[in-house]
Amino acid sequence: MFGLFGKKKKEKAAPAEPETPEEETGGGESREFRALAADFEPEVLDALVLTGPNGFWGERKDGEELYTLGVELTAWLEEDVPGVHQGAFRLVTKGDEMLKEYLRSHVPGDFVLKVKVRLEKDGGDRLLMINLPEPGFDAELKEIRDEQCKPVTFWIDGLGTFTLARSVGWFEADVEWLGETIQLTIDQDVDRDGSVETAKALLEEAERWDRTVRDYAAGALLEEAAPTDEDGEPLTEEQFREQMVLESIQAGPEGAFEFWFNDGGELAGSSFHVSGTLESGPESAVLEV
Repeated sequence: MFGLFGKKKKEKAAPAEPETPEEETGGGESREFRALAADFEPEVLDALVLTGPNGFWGERKDGEELYTLGVELTAWLEEDVPGVHQGAFRLVTKGDEMLKEYLRSHVPGDFVLKVKVRLEKDGGDRLLMINLPEPGFDAELKEIRDEQCKPVTFWIDGLGTFTLARSVGWFEADVEWLGETIQLTIDQDVDRDGSVETAKALLEEAERWDRTVRDYAAGALLEEAAPTDEDGEPLTEEQFREQMVLESIQAGPEGAFEFWFNDGGELAGSSFHVSGTLESGPESAVLEV
């Protein structure tokens, strides 16, 4: 899995193993890396870490040269030291575009990694990554990984079986909506019973809610989206409404909902969502660019 970096090292395209933490992650002696590293203890530990369901993310603020890179962890331990730290942790570092793309393509979710780290001061939940990770193994971490990868489901009469999508943090089920199969989702961190009530209310009056939400979206987004037909002519509000393809509905407590659509191919693959409540109806429409 990590053979690509090994090949680069043989070709001397990758940096040699550095001697200081600032050099080891691609952060060099940069001010940005030093600023991040200041939040961590100086001692470097050999650690084994267990990633969560997603891989590395990267973000860069305006004016910064390097990305802040990170991956969610569910457990970690210091190599050859008894005791697993289990909970919500983050492995973070600073790096350039090359490091970002390498980590995103080579570090999977739900995987045990061996890596050098520095702990965050004052018992924080972050670990500073000091070198490129490599595959690791620990029996306790493997057991935790196997447990966290087990499917989590629940069944609701009239709606079916919901399965937890760990990468996004919601439960999802396939339901019928006006003769089409769509995805119904419920956030795992909100009131489940209230969300189920909302979902059932929407499904009971699917035709009315479908018409109401489409009308609102067409009125709110037609000018912003500026869709055209195959001849380049602007679509009417009615034509735009008919082109919308409903993909999913997210139901929340207290009547909250979000309808997610794609454009039916009219907006170069754009998507948009309409939010509102059962009491107030649609309240906002947002085009995803």
